[in-house]
Formats: sequence, structure tokens, C-alpha cells
Amino acid sequence: MWELSENKSTPIYQQIMEQIITYIQDGTLQPGDRLPAERKLADYYQVNRSTVVHALDELVSLGWVLRRQGSGTVVNEGNWGRSTIPRVDWRSLFTQESHPKEPFLEKLQQLLTDPEAVDLYSGELPLNLIPDFRFPSYTWEELLLEERKQSPLGYRPLQQVICQRIKADQKIEVSSDQVLITSGAQQAMFLLLQVMLQSGDSVAIEDPSFLYSLPIFATAGIKLYGVEMDKEGMRIDKLEQLILTKKIKLIILNPTFQNPTGSTMSKKRRNELIELSRKYQLPIVEDEVFSEMNFDEIPPSLKELAPHQVIHLGSLSKIFGSSIKIGWIVADRDLIQRLSEAKQMMDFSISVFPQVIAHTALTDPRFEQNQKNLVVELEQRAAAFIEAAQVVAEDWEFSAIDGGIYVYFTWRHQKLTRTDWEIFLREKLLIAPAFLFSNDTMAMRVNYTRLTERTREKFFSKLQTISKELRRN
Repeated sequence: MWELSENKSTPIYQQIMEQIITYIQDGTLQPGDRLPAERKLADYYQVNRSTVVHALDELVSLGWVLRRQGSGTVVNEGNWGRSTIPRVDWRSLFTQESHPKEPFLEKLQQLLTDPEAVDLYSGELPLNLIPDFRFPSYTWEELLLEERKQSPLGYRPLQQVICQRIKADQKIEVSSDQVLITSGAQQAMFLLLQVMLQSGDSVAIEDPSFLYSLPIFATAGIKLYGVEMDKEGMRIDKLEQLILTKKIKLIILNPTFQNPTGSTMSKKRRNELIELSRKYQLPIVEDEVFSEMNFDEIPPSLKELAPHQVIHLGSLSKIFGSSIKIGWIVADRDLIQRLSEAKQMMDFSISVFPQVIAHTALTDPRFEQNQKNLVVELEQRAAAFIEAAQVVAEDWEFSAIDGGIYVYFTWRHQKLTRTDWEIFLREKLLIAPAFLFSNDTMAMRVNYTRLTERTREKFFSKLQTISKELRRN
């Protein structure tokens, strides 16, 4: 296991680094595994101890491993501060994964097709809740005519509809040249990273956050740092500490019905965040994909509070499912122009067809009523879920559901390990443990919208059984 190729011309310490990173990426070394002592590694590699120390120091600085007093060197259990190897090896970019495999996810993916599994992991509505709309028939000639309505920023009729919805929902005037259509929210995020940051830059996100495990940050060489949250949202004092110590260049958050916690940032905290971002001249990226699924009034968006300080991301995937891969970026004209140029250079063009579908969906006469019916149904499911959840309230802490599709359960007892969560897979309850979003192992994200009356009863019956086993463990 600890042998190097004799044919490589790169420095030995870099070869050691590459090998250890490869072992982490392919799962040979798991999060929390301890590496052999420095002297043993030096013996295995038949090199001076100083060479091994140099390699480990570099891996520590890149976030792949941690040094712990009395425990030696261990594989980092999280992604915070992790960066890529400090050497451009183009071949490795195409042959290696940029992100370690997550064994839990691999097992979960295999169970998604099992008819006996209860899927509370998937991040979208069940098919029977997705609003329906009638799609008109188009001839090929008509589609080619629609193609002529494309601009470098996207399909103009769709841009105009998005502008109208932003004006109605967020009370701000936006013109079409401030909206860039993308192939989903992740492409929007990737474009922002490419245009606004450089490899090695640092970004602050919520802790926990769905962004934590996205490979786009590692691909771009961006370091992620998590900011602790409380009931009002991202803690501003903790964020300021990070800004000062980690040279944060960008703040990205999901303030409304946050993924995974389902919580919503208070208006007071939103204003504090904006003031801090102005103090340090830091842009904010606001991911607002759940705001239309609200049961009561929600605070104004960050974009509404600070139109020029905030970059707004939207998407249709949470309402219409992942089949409609349409997202958008709303920002000042200069940035939108730069993002558009980057999109063209990377050949991230979007076919007019999904954009026409998105436009048809949003302009369907029944859309507004279907949207209201969806919210009513979600509120009823949320109330039924919270009522049913009382049977496990002694073991799990959870908050009320005010909108969105997620609820967060936190274990009330002893510290759980990653291994403990394997019990859920054994029972075919497909949930998202907190370690997919953070270094935490004490909580789980549940998509309550996917439960019917029958599967809700099944879920809580199994959760009671699992809770008893966890307490015994």
C-alpha cells in the first residue's frame, strides 16, 4: 500500500501526497482513519522522515488530513477548508475524481429503486404533487422560430416572465439584461465561482449546508468554511471571525427554508448580514429556490433588502422536478455580462426547448391556482407529519415546518457515529444524515413531502424501532 512508482519524475513528497489523496478519493482511506506514524511511513517509503513530514504538512494545509494531539495524523472527516493539490496535473484532472466517494450515499443510491424503501432523501416533490400544465404542440419550424428569440442571456420571453415574477414577489424592478438563464442552479453556482473567484480563494457558507458536499467547489479549487447557525440563521459574529482569519471572498447562503435544516433567517439577521457584507465589501449569493413554498409571510429576500450587494439564484427544479433543468442568476448588468461571456466560452449553451417548456409552465393560466393548491397540500402534509412525529419526540428534536420541503431531526442522546446511520439503510429508510452537510453526525434531513398517510405511519414505526436500537448502542 505504501509504495511509490520508480518511474515518476515529480518530487517524492508530491508523490506521497498524490498517493494519500488517491486513497482518500477511492475509499481506501475512510474519514477518521489514522495514518501510520511518520517514522513508519518513512520506513515504508524508504525515504527520510523529513520528506514524509513535508508531505503531511502540505496535506494538512490543504485540508485532506488533520494532526491531533495523541492521535497522530487522521483523514479529515469533513470538507471544511479542503483544497486541491498545489500542482497542475492535467491528466489527473480527467482521470481522478475531484471529490472523495461517500460510502453511505453509494449504498443509499442502490436502495432508491427498491419498492420497499421509503425515500425521504430525494430533494424534490413526489410526482403526484408537481403542478400540471398543458404543453402546446410545436412544429419543428415553430421551434426554429422560437430559437430566434434566444439572446446570449437566454430565451427572451422566459427572461421577461422571470422579471415579472421577481417584481411581484420581491418588490424590485429587474430588467432582462440583469437575468441570465442557466441549466439549473448548480450551473449558475459554477459560473459564479469561475468568474468571481480564483483557485485557493475562500467561501463562507452555512453549517450545515447542502453546498458542503457539492464537487463544484473542489473542482474550482475553492476552500469552504462553515458558519455556525442558531434559530435566527447564520451567526454574524462567527462569520466576521472567518472573514478576518480566512480571508473570505464570497458569502453563499440559502436563507429561506434552508437546506438541510428547513429554517428561515430572520429579517433582523438578514439586515445584520447585509451590514457586515458592506463593511468588508463582500458580495452575497442568495440561493432562493424554496421561497414560493411558504405557508405564512416570510422575510424579504436579501436581494430586496440590498439589490446591488446581493446576487440572486432561482430555479424551477423544486416545483417542477429535476426534469426542467432551468435556473437563473439575477445581478447587476456588468456581472451578468461577464457571466454570459464565461458561459459562452465554456459552451454552456442551453437548448431553447427546456426554456420554452419553462415559459409555458410559468405562463399557464392555471399556474397560480396550482401553486396555491400545492402550498395548501404541503401545509396539510407538514401538520400531519409534525403530529405523527410526537411519538419520537423524546429521542429526536425537531422544529415546526413553515414551508419548503425539509424538516431536520436532531438526536437527543449519546453521540452518534457514521456507523450508527447504517441502521437506517438496513431498515430501508432513506434519509440524509448530517455528515452529508457538515462534520456533524447527530442529525438528519427528511423530505416530509414524499410521505403519504400509509408511508408516514411506516416511517415513524420504523424510526421508533431504530431509536430503541440507537439508545442501546
